[in-house]
Amino acid sequence: MRKVKGKTDRVVVVGAGLAGLSCALRLAGAGREVIVIEREAVPGGRNGLMKKDGYSFDTGPSVLTMPDLIADALACVGEKIEDWLELMPLKPLYRAFYADGSQLDVHANTEQMEAEIAKNISADEAAGYRRYVDFVTKLYKYEMNDFIDRNIDSPLNLLTPNLARLIALGGFRKLAPKVSQFLKDPRTQRVYSFQAMYAGVSPQQALAIYAVIAYMDSVNGVFFPKGGMHAVPRALAGAAEKHGVTFKYNTTVTKVEKIGSRASAVITSDGQRIECDVVVLNPDLPVAWRDLLGKTPLSVKRLNYSPSCVTILAGSSKSYDHLAHHNIHFGHSWDGVFDELITKKQLMSDPSLLVTLPSKDDPSLAPNGKHSYYILFPTPNLDADIDWKKMKSVYKDQMYATMEQRGYKDFANSVEVEHVTTPLDWQEMGMERGAPFASAHTFLQTGPFRPSNMAKGYENVVFTGSGTQPGVGVPMVLISGRLAAERIVGPVK
Repeated sequence: MRKVKGKTDRVVVVGAGLAGLSCALRLAGAGREVIVIEREAVPGGRNGLMKKDGYSFDTGPSVLTMPDLIADALACVGEKIEDWLELMPLKPLYRAFYADGSQLDVHANTEQMEAEIAKNISADEAAGYRRYVDFVTKLYKYEMNDFIDRNIDSPLNLLTPNLARLIALGGFRKLAPKVSQFLKDPRTQRVYSFQAMYAGVSPQQALAIYAVIAYMDSVNGVFFPKGGMHAVPRALAGAAEKHGVTFKYNTTVTKVEKIGSRASAVITSDGQRIECDVVVLNPDLPVAWRDLLGKTPLSVKRLNYSPSCVTILAGSSKSYDHLAHHNIHFGHSWDGVFDELITKKQLMSDPSLLVTLPSKDDPSLAPNGKHSYYILFPTPNLDADIDWKKMKSVYKDQMYATMEQRGYKDFANSVEVEHVTTPLDWQEMGMERGAPFASAHTFLQTGPFRPSNMAKGYENVVFTGSGTQPGVGVPMVLISGRLAAERIVGPVK
């Protein structure tokens, strides 16, 4: 494994996103002096927080899986997750609503899920689900150590016994046909393959190895932290600060100073020069290259990006008895949705959407008797010819109209607080092409073909976050923090 050359005593981490915090904890545990510089007033990066009129909203990820990775980061400084976070397992993980009026609750417990499928679809489909769980469990076992939780410098690093096992299992075939070997009903096929969207590709495009994301949530479980998702970065930053990490909030890094082949300091917008032995960059990788390192390698210029999304954070006086914490509403169209978003770069004509209701499990996130809603509609990224300055208000109204059709009676009139984020807003927050899910996980942008976490031309600059290995999602960026730390101090136990 390639490592940073030279001294590594003093490390500056630019950005207090989940990956930067994961990295900082591991470096502190290994005895390094660590300074985290964050432009916002709070930690979290994309995992941000908005408070207004008694409502609290998470501005980024709403689904938490694999909490063991949080526990692992905290353990690097001798802390226990239960002392920092109160995690509630969600039951059901999701409630799926279909265009034919049927619905399906998704459970992590396989016996419970078999019963749910048998009751709502058929005993044969339940048996297929059981075989699918065996398949994704094996995928996870073969992938995790060799292909996800590991620094990969060359495709040759993949030549392990587990590669042969993955090939034999069918991990390098397409996801949708692989899922259909086990699941015959379109409802189960959708609920166990929509996760490909997190990787920025359609289930028809994605490799079957991405079914591992379905394992991470639909088999391993989905959790919700008391206080909302922003409780996670608050906990990680709190533990890091307790163990000597220095945080500089409301401070923007504008440049990485270079002497020869080494970064020597970071320069901030208020004129500070902060010397260091190593720089870890947590901003979106293409933005970090362009804005902080002053160039864009050809390999980064060529990247293709995931679809984007429009989100509405809504404080509402309405409640609906039929909702779970996470609610997925599928339209009639499925293949067509991905074709519109990815190939045609158009808005969905028959939308599928996610509505999360965090105040259902933590009433403190809204005023008494009211609710906070997180509404997400996938959209094309900024490669599409859509003028979001003009479309922002128009599309918001379309989103409310779609929700009205999907059972949210009179929702628009109940909204007291509202915050809309479009692809243009994501870009202004520092996400290339307005894509919060970063570069897509196509075959040539996965594993050793994804941008490296070692900056070419620098002996001591390391990237972390969703733009580098292993990729997108809360579990992946927490792992990416570990991989970045290992480039600096070697394997972190």
